[in-house]
Amino acid sequence: MYKKILSLLIVGVLNLGLIACAGGSEPPVEPTLAPIIELPVVQPEPEPEFEGRFPGKVAIVTGDINMGYEFYSARYTIDMLGLGEDYAIHRVWPIMFVQEGDRMIEILEEIASDPDVKVLVINQAVIHTNAAVDRVRELRGDDIFIVYAQAAEDSLEVAARANLLLNIDLMNGYQFGSRLVHQAIAMGAETIVHYSFPRHMSVPLLAMRRDVMRETAEANGITFVELVAPDPMGDAGMPGTQRHITEDLPRQVEILGVNTAFFGTNCGMQIPMIEQVVATGAIYPSPCCPSPYHGFPTALGIASHVPTGEVDEEGWEILRMHTLQEAVEKIRSEIARRGASGRLSTWPVPAGMLWTYAGAFYGIEWMLGNVPQEHGVIDMDVLTSVMEDYIYMMSGERLGVHLEPLDFQGEVIPHYILGTLDYLVF
Repeated sequence: MYKKILSLLIVGVLNLGLIACAGGSEPPVEPTLAPIIELPVVQPEPEPEFEGRFPGKVAIVTGDINMGYEFYSARYTIDMLGLGEDYAIHRVWPIMFVQEGDRMIEILEEIASDPDVKVLVINQAVIHTNAAVDRVRELRGDDIFIVYAQAAEDSLEVAARANLLLNIDLMNGYQFGSRLVHQAIAMGAETIVHYSFPRHMSVPLLAMRRDVMRETAEANGITFVELVAPDPMGDAGMPGTQRHITEDLPRQVEILGVNTAFFGTNCGMQIPMIEQVVATGAIYPSPCCPSPYHGFPTALGIASHVPTGEVDEEGWEILRMHTLQEAVEKIRSEIARRGASGRLSTWPVPAGMLWTYAGAFYGIEWMLGNVPQEHGVIDMDVLTSVMEDYIYMMSGERLGVHLEPLDFQGEVIPHYILGTLDYLVF
């Protein structure tokens, strides 16, 4: 039974933002203490064709429950694929993984010591993952299909160890920034405002995204405006940053017009930005960490969880977080009620959840001999289809995925797959 102290969805989002929004430069987010809850119940029906049909197990290693969506994605994947306890293992990295590389090796050594484990999905593949996987290869050789998601170590080094690597396309021309601008244009944007602060703009990837956004906007005849907001780590803290967005965004709409799209590089900016975009009728193409959970429920006054009417053995009421499809429906309904339909969008699922499911599914197909067995060769049609089906099962939306191999300093790594998703418009 997966029971833990509740960490509200926004806490998971902010932890995810340590990588996606801030390049690892934000301080850790303290989890919010609240009643014990059950893990979210998965709405989609399991895939019965996998249940008991393959000679092996799938092992999934994620961060702790407070570190992001990946923890939940393991249980979603196990339930949706109909694996059951006899076919699935879920382990978590130590919270202080940077200082506990030896413990990480022990975790993977224990998994690899079970000869029935044929697929290993690691999400996130944090620092020291390579050393732990080296031990797996010593024990098992190529007898196990290893998936890295969101790898933190050198690209060539991880590619030498993993059979499949999955990440957001932040490298091949910074596609996330380019596609975000095109999404804003499709929603009617005539101007794009980029809020950030010097500390973030000193992070190369974040500066690259800004530059690509500017270039893409100008190439399409769209005005790009770069504005400085207070650093949430400055004297005024996060309240100062959020107050600035709350006060400045309406001023910018008055100056630049209602067809102005807004983007902010910090997770804490998203809630006031969504609030003010809805209030002014402006455009919001995406949070910094695209997901229906990121900022939308809080900004729109939608509860992140629902009561089940049951209590646990300690007397706490058991709560259930909204599934993605429930969240999408509630967000869309509330935005429509406020007269802002068609002016806000995001990706239909968090990428961290998608990578776990797609990696496990593809690994099972490898186990069954349905995809290429050679290291470095990936059936892109199968991988794309798996991801698009997952998006539909989770969000109720038929949206596309755009995948391509990493081009690392002129060398294409065919099994290091970068992806972006089509946008879900509310």
